[in-house]
Amino acid sequence: METALHQTFTEKKSKRIEKYLGTNPKDAKLTLSYFTVSFIALLVGGFLGLLQGLERAGLLTMPAWFDYYQTLTTHGILLILVFTGTFLVGYVYAGLSHTLGGLIPKVRKMGWIAFTLMVIGTALAASQVIIGEASVLYTFYPPMAASPWFYIGLVLVVLGIWTAAFGAFINVANWRKNHRGQHLPLLAFFGTGIFVLLFTATLGVTYEVLTLIPWAFGWTDTVNVLLSRTLFWSFGHTLVNVWYFTAVSAWYVAFPKIIGGRQFSDTLARVVAVLIVILNVPGGFHHQIIDPGFTEGLKYMHVFMSLSIGFPSLMTAFAMFAMMERAGRRKGAKGLLGWFKKLPWKDARFLALFLAMATFIPAGAGGIAQTNFQLNQVVHNTLFITGHFHLTVGVSVALSFFGIAYWLVPHLSKRVMTPKINKLAIWQIIIWMVGMFFMSGAMHTVGLFGAPRRTAFSTYFDSATAASWNPYLMLLAVGGTLLIISVVMVVYIVFHLMLKAPKGETEFPIAEEEEDASPTPKWTERWSLWVVLMIAVLSMGYVIPIVDLIMNAPPGSPPFKTW
Repeated sequence: METALHQTFTEKKSKRIEKYLGTNPKDAKLTLSYFTVSFIALLVGGFLGLLQGLERAGLLTMPAWFDYYQTLTTHGILLILVFTGTFLVGYVYAGLSHTLGGLIPKVRKMGWIAFTLMVIGTALAASQVIIGEASVLYTFYPPMAASPWFYIGLVLVVLGIWTAAFGAFINVANWRKNHRGQHLPLLAFFGTGIFVLLFTATLGVTYEVLTLIPWAFGWTDTVNVLLSRTLFWSFGHTLVNVWYFTAVSAWYVAFPKIIGGRQFSDTLARVVAVLIVILNVPGGFHHQIIDPGFTEGLKYMHVFMSLSIGFPSLMTAFAMFAMMERAGRRKGAKGLLGWFKKLPWKDARFLALFLAMATFIPAGAGGIAQTNFQLNQVVHNTLFITGHFHLTVGVSVALSFFGIAYWLVPHLSKRVMTPKINKLAIWQIIIWMVGMFFMSGAMHTVGLFGAPRRTAFSTYFDSATAASWNPYLMLLAVGGTLLIISVVMVVYIVFHLMLKAPKGETEFPIAEEEEDASPTPKWTERWSLWVVLMIAVLSMGYVIPIVDLIMNAPPGSPPFKTW
């Protein structure tokens, strides 16, 4: 058993694998540095999340020097921006290095510059929250105003993301110049799309932050609150889908190899990537579907745009199930669902990715409620939204990232995952799922009963309605406790794989195409066309409201500090 499992986790010398040059050691060091910051942020942010959950359940009260809203803001920054952002960049850069023959020196240097900017920006923004000058939550909505240095820190983080993105574009352009007529490897294709979408998503929020900095310094008297909210959500929801996009890349590229299968369709995978890029940005408008200041017709158009994001997700669901069935039947599966038993359930890499995919089914269905005007009125600003967010990001994205780390970290550190650590990883995944079931399930349920999000524990003057929420909030706290246990486990496993695991060669799993696969069409490589279409769709969604908000601007607001 141990010998077989060891062979599963070590690189096999197939002709397909030899086509790739492996990950350059200098590039591996860069990615491992990003992962180090990512998982430290996960650990600290996870403990802050536990404290949040315990206070929300009324089990403790945070001290005045670091209250609930400081905890909530720091938790959001560390997990929503730092954990995901640094993991994303490190993963994509490792993928580019492996599939394109290494990062060119200039791009590797840009990767380090991006790393430095993101770390400094995070430290600056977090420091302002810690000293009590920026309890404005992840959304940092005006007219609540943080210290200007908080916004400057966010600018540095965005500059780091842009530097990483343009480094990736340069490396891809260099490869295409030297490999004319060839298709960009699928993982590099996904990486290109991820950075195109991420760069586009950050344009609006960058403009917003640049207007908030002089406002926070007192150099300007007022800010257009509705415009700021609109620009934020052009970024906020798209960012979630950038992480989902990153997870999907592993589902298409690594997952088939892990289960002993092949890619379902290279063309379908590339079409999914293109659709995610084109359709995504206007979907963020559904966060404002009950905001005043926008016409019903405009909101209806955005409902359609929000729902359109579901099409590539449905295509992915079809491809993943088809891929698993084919892999199972190659192993001798019989009957309608016999293939299900043939999946490698004792492999932590598989289990993490499979549960991430499966959870996205109810998570995506819950998101539909937020795109519909009538349903949105029921759940808007309730804990239902927070529960949905923890299913999408906390399970579909986070578990995918854990699954990636379980093969990418040992691959980069030239080590192997032993059966013992694999078993520990399986327990980590199970505890994570159980904890999220309690926490997210409680949030969804109590949200439907009207419990608000973004608020500390309150009896609301001994309201009977608020008292009815308490059992669910206790379940929320139970889930949070299980989750922090799982966080500690995954952080231990990752750093063990990075520093202590036995030396050896671990495969970078990249699936092969089916032997009878149709050639991938050349038009899939036309990124200039896809960017133009993305701009056209983005313009359909945002030109009218933004022009209206500027030309018919509501009275601006001075800054307020509510804490």
